[in-house]
Amino acid sequence: MITTKRVSEPRESGDGTRVLVMRLWPRGVRKDHVDLWLKALGTDLGLIRAWKGGRLGWAELRRRYREGLKTPEARAALAELRGLARRGTVTLLCSCPQEARCHRGILKAVLTGKHSR
Repeated sequence: MITTKRVSEPRESGDGTRVLVMRLWPRGVRKDHVDLWLKALGTDLGLIRAWKGGRLGWAELRRRYREGLKTPEARAALAELRGLARRGTVTLLCSCPQEARCHRGILKAVLTGKHSR
């Protein structure tokens, strides 16, 4: 099972393995809030800056993020996540406030085989 949370949310018993999927470590987050950090699954910094700056729409960010998941590093990280998910619950962590407008939602859709909007 794959779930998502903000990295600032406290650990709960049902979280399973908590995996940070950001390129940069978020400020103020202690290392014990995260079990594994897979940087390769974070949004490219230039891409996220363009989206937050209004130079890129959500659909284009989603397309480019999914394209970025085809790199060797991202494919290895995806394989690692899939392996973890076969053994138990995995919670994808990011600092974005809403899953619907966050790459962790796109990543969850990729891992579960569902299309993200």
